[in-house]
Amino acid sequence: MSTTRELQDAIIKIKREKDICILAHAYQSQDILEVADYVGDSFGLSQKAAKAPQQTVLMCGVRFMAETVKVLAPEKKVLLSHPDADCPMARQFDVEEIKKLKEQYPGYGVVAYINTTTDLKTICDVCVTSASAVKIVRDMEQKNILFIPDCNLVAWVAKQVPEKNIQMIKGGCPVHASINGQEAKEAKEKHPGAQFLVHPECVADVTNQADFVGSTTAIIDYAKKSDCKEFIIGTENSIVQHLQFECPDKKFYALSKNLICTDMKLTTLADVYQCMLGNAGEEIMLTEEVRLAAKKSIDEMLRLG
Repeated sequence: MSTTRELQDAIIKIKREKDICILAHAYQSQDILEVADYVGDSFGLSQKAAKAPQQTVLMCGVRFMAETVKVLAPEKKVLLSHPDADCPMARQFDVEEIKKLKEQYPGYGVVAYINTTTDLKTICDVCVTSASAVKIVRDMEQKNILFIPDCNLVAWVAKQVPEKNIQMIKGGCPVHASINGQEAKEAKEKHPGAQFLVHPECVADVTNQADFVGSTTAIIDYAKKSDCKEFIIGTENSIVQHLQFECPDKKFYALSKNLICTDMKLTTLADVYQCMLGNAGEEIMLTEEVRLAAKKSIDEMLRLG
């Protein structure tokens, strides 16, 4: 196979023969998205996988996403396309550190961003996504909230829900957090007619300048539905490429050339192919005790969100 199209055709043929469901996070490259059964944010993909008829699921994303699929669909074989693809934010805290924080803030409701390990989810009260965080925190019974691990997402949520006392823990996405307010200002000056769409994992100096703040999927939907013809995209740069494909009549600009998730970029189309043949990737395994404990926080997210 010497071309991308030939490799894609081979992948599509194998997934049909072996009855494999391919999930691709929106930060994956365009060539991978084109062979996927479902594309989207991490939790949305997990829900799709749980309902899919296939008994084997291949996650093109990072480890915590594949783990969440296994939590929701324990009966299925779950594969991570690249075993080294991880999320640095997900591992910024371990279980013992959070246990100590819970002792330091007794009675606080503990919220875990979906971008955490399964082990961390086992000791939290509820999970949230960037799309559901504001509603869930607002609807929680507790007034006092301990929110891990993204302090920028926390700050954005706290601004929307001032009636809650939200304790901010320093952590977050190193890629989104690396962009500063001056870069945002310069991008807006360079493209004065463009709307500025930003992920809440960015620092407040960036989100405060945005025309819209939302999850990756929300940013994509906003750009597709908007009457505006130019957009600055303040999240992982692959979204610029995807939107260029989907909306060729509009212009999309990256907020910064540095908005690149190296973990997401680890997975290649060839990795997907080799994983389906059994020559690459890793099967995700969880003990039933850990799975059930983590599922409680996800079930609570679904109840509130």
